Amino acid sequence: MTQIHTARFAIGHMVRHRDDAFRGVVMDVDPAYQGPASDTGAVSPDQPFYRIFALGEDGGFVAYAAESVLEDGRSALLTDDVRRWFTVDEQGHHAPLHAGIH
Repeated sequence: MTQIHTARFAIGHMVRHRDDAFRGVVMDVDPAYQGPASDTGAVSPDQPFYRIFALGEDGGFVAYAAESVLEDGRSALLTDDVRRWFTVDEQGHHAPLHAGIH
């Protein structure tokens, strides 16, 4: 029997990696891991995975992370970061500054 998972985060939600590796905004959601089988490490591939526009010391980058290592990140971004990197719609969803929310 196939188990169906509901994604905890949606496109435009701010998230933070539990190890503080990065913080950013969800750009895409996969229902399960979409890559080489050897790349999941200790993380179960049978959960939602997210493409995240993340902020680093040198600017933005795209990260791919399992739901189990992510937390709500609404309080993680500083106001200056938000204005520099993101647009925000009426519902509070964020998108990279030069890309719209789908």
